[in-house]
Amino acid sequence: MTTSHELLPTSAHTPLRMNLKHVDGLDLHAEYRSTRTGGDFFDAVDLGQRVIFLLTDIAGTKDATQPIAAAVQETFRRCGAEFLGPPGTNVIDATAQLMQEINHGLMRAAGGVRFAATFLGCYDVALGILAYINAGGMAAAFADSEGARMLNISSVPLGLFSHLTYEPSMQAFETGAKLLLLTKGVMDTPHGRIHFGAESLMPLLQDGSEKSAPEICRAALAAADEFKHVPWYRRLRHAFGAPETQEDWTALAVVRPA
Repeated sequence: MTTSHELLPTSAHTPLRMNLKHVDGLDLHAEYRSTRTGGDFFDAVDLGQRVIFLLTDIAGTKDATQPIAAAVQETFRRCGAEFLGPPGTNVIDATAQLMQEINHGLMRAAGGVRFAATFLGCYDVALGILAYINAGGMAAAFADSEGARMLNISSVPLGLFSHLTYEPSMQAFETGAKLLLLTKGVMDTPHGRIHFGAESLMPLLQDGSEKSAPEICRAALAAADEFKHVPWYRRLRHAFGAPETQEDWTALAVVRPA
């Protein structure tokens, strides 16, 4: 499991780096592109029998969201180990409880309401089964021998309701199955008046040429980058001196290797 272009070193107000060693039976990679301007944040923890991971897109600027992300990470790591670390844990109940705690921690750190589309996963390495909650519409594409498809959105985003409960879903991973998560910045990449969207994402997973988690992340970000190029539009912006803005782009992929 690897990560590239990680977050800045930790302080009292910034998250720790995601730091994972190799885990047999799991290939997990997270990567972002562009300067850090917003609230994209990812993390993962190896609990032995299980690996938990999180990708969230917290509304706001980098300066405003870094302390919130640090609080989310602290809750994720501490409660994740407590709830999902012990053998014999009811994974569905524990994943739901962990998401509630993360939501509470986020709202405390934000001092109130703060929209945060979030995907939380708990992957059983031996069984190849993922318990997950997709709260708020994080783009989640899954591909196996039955083809590529989008996973369901199970709840509203974090940071809106303090007493909201969450119901995890389950997804089995056969050998070679892969999951790709993309934040809103990637999916909203414009090409004229249209956006990247699921229609552009599905062919990438159906092709099957990208086998590893790093390859999948890089291919997805490269596809979004290629999609946005409209030559006449770029020349027009340059002629009028308009800056080219870009939101955070983050991709996270999970693969069950052979």
